[in-house]
Amino acid sequence: MRIGEIAALVGVTSRTVRHYHHIGLLPEPKRRANGYRVYTLRDAVLLARIRRLTELGLALDEVRDVLADDAGRELAEVLGELDADLARQEHEIQQRRKVLATLLDGPLTADAPLSPALVELLKVAPATSSPTAARDREHLMLLEGVIGGDALYAALRPLAEDPAVLPLYERLDELEEATADDPRIAPLAEELSAAVPEEVLAAIPDSGPTATGFEQALLDDYSPAQAEVVRRVMEQLTVRRGGRAS
Repeated sequence: MRIGEIAALVGVTSRTVRHYHHIGLLPEPKRRANGYRVYTLRDAVLLARIRRLTELGLALDEVRDVLADDAGRELAEVLGELDADLARQEHEIQQRRKVLATLLDGPLTADAPLSPALVELLKVAPATSSPTAARDREHLMLLEGVIGGDALYAALRPLAEDPAVLPLYERLDELEEATADDPRIAPLAEELSAAVPEEVLAAIPDSGPTATGFEQALLDDYSPAQAEVVRRVMEQLTVRRGGRAS
């Protein structure tokens, strides 16, 4: 193979191959009488390995160390490892396509959730114009990154389907202009906490939302009276979870 052919085979540029030669990462192959480099299958395998290692985030010096550890291995072993690596990539691609298929099946908007589990959860939730319900859905998108959302989204399905939840959101909306000592706060917090099923508490990891500043940022997203309701609900759920653990 010529340099352009091995570069095309592996999916890099000829310039990249020359750079690897220049820094000693890829050994220079034999040359023909006319000076052209002649590459073998072994060269292609080595170049493919270098490309894969760099795609995984390794610096070129780190790639050099890995390749030094591989010295003397049989070609069949190297090829087998590459094949296994391609199989892993193929599985990851299939999983990503399943996620995309689920997302494409639903209504796509600029602010649509990108979690299939959350998409399925929101499909069963009744339509509402409640501002706090809309805010709650935005917060649900954060949970995937903070505590891992899929199990929690599945546990929330009965709650999302419960028609009794919408009036609670509406009562929370009514506190938009209220102060943090409004008498409606305590009973609403009690009812909201009681509406959360045990399955939801079980789906929350023991560490809970541990991201720095997460709880305070959540409270800051509400008006003072609404934030007081949410704070009390969080406290009551924490107590319930503690009771479950004991």
